[in-house]
Amino acid sequence: MSITNVSKINVDQKIKEVRNAIEHRATWMHLLLDEAEKAGVDWEKIGRNAVHRCGCFHGRTMFTPTDDLKEFAVQFANDSDVKIFEMEVKERSDDRFCVEFNYCPLVAAWLKQTTDEDKIATLCDIAMDGDRGIVAQSPSFIFRLGDTIAKGGKVCYLEVLKKK
Repeated sequence: MSITNVSKINVDQKIKEVRNAIEHRATWMHLLLDEAEKAGVDWEKIGRNAVHRCGCFHGRTMFTPTDDLKEFAVQFANDSDVKIFEMEVKERSDDRFCVEFNYCPLVAAWLKQTTDEDKIATLCDIAMDGDRGIVAQSPSFIFRLGDTIAKGGKVCYLEVLKKK
């Protein structure tokens, strides 16, 4: 497996600056969890719990409460995030929201820190606990993660489904 994460579009200075800020925080995340691992702490559990709590907080404070999946999708795939992550909305219906991420600034940061692809995949899945936490704030939705760039996929594929 080989992780490739190359921006496919030219982005303006503002998007570059936001990507750099995300990379900076992803570097913090990696180094904090690396130090926890060195200290013999269950770094993965700590990372997952903290990031999930952060996602829950953002789901409560940054998203308008709704059980309308189309409305949620508009908030989740907002104009800025679409550009930052080179997102492509594949479906936005009453029952299903599917999006592909073609670029990930977090993976870009981790590739600068380590060549351990398994570690990068784990860091990615921990970071996705933030999205899991966001979606968990809408009890009528289900989160599903498909392929990811961090696991060598061409894109990160995310689905949010309406519970039946």
